[in-house]
Amino acid sequence: MTTILEQLAAHARARCEEKKSRVPIDKLREMALGVKSPDFAFEKALKGPGLAFICECKKASPSKGLIAPDFPYLAIARDYEAAGADAVSVLTEPKWFLGRDEYLSEIASEIRTPCLRKDFTVDPYMIFEARLFGAAAVLLIVSLLDDETLRSFLALADSLGLSALVEAHDEQEVKRALDAGARVIGVNNRNLKDFTVDPSLSRHLREHIPPNVLFVAESGVQTRADVAALEAVGADALLVGEALMRAPDKAAKLRELRGLL
Repeated sequence: MTTILEQLAAHARARCEEKKSRVPIDKLREMALGVKSPDFAFEKALKGPGLAFICECKKASPSKGLIAPDFPYLAIARDYEAAGADAVSVLTEPKWFLGRDEYLSEIASEIRTPCLRKDFTVDPYMIFEARLFGAAAVLLIVSLLDDETLRSFLALADSLGLSALVEAHDEQEVKRALDAGARVIGVNNRNLKDFTVDPSLSRHLREHIPPNVLFVAESGVQTRADVAALEAVGADALLVGEALMRAPDKAAKLRELRGLL
């Protein structure tokens, strides 16, 4: 039985093949290179003083279903920026997360805060798209990529001025990410195979990530106490999605998580 992560990856490959039939990769590369380089703005933002917050714009998820029936994504992104978000994560996966490429391109053109393209990157095509859409970073999930592909995707992102958030779920994946040259490693406390959440995962894996590599804790952040616990174990940044998306006042929720309320 295939996992939801494998289904997400398969659907991403099918999306790429369909897009290539309309815009070949050579043409896409030319278009992407015509867009100003983000010059690694994502990782530069995470290196700022204090704990950084990557705030997510997502309409739905496989584990929670529809999260935001009303989805004024531009207003949400502007609220995040005004409340001090260091980066904005934008879902572009259309089937399970109800994302759209247009959400990213419109948000990236509306705000100055660097954007992460949150999708299941399985083809170089998606990395060229990320730059074309105005993203400053792409997500690379170690479990979806063999070592050679991971290295080549990191090299391609580097050549485009894009940062890569390299996501790992266990010690071996952290080692693979480091061996490939990752500068930003995310530990997703949500298991993407069965969607259970284990906040202790970030604490466990933090010790395996050297201090010169940015460490991002993902998922499971609901309260200021959750933030404090992850800050205490040395997280450089947090990626927060559902807690913000369900908050009636997203700017206020972010200020609360940052300890400003």
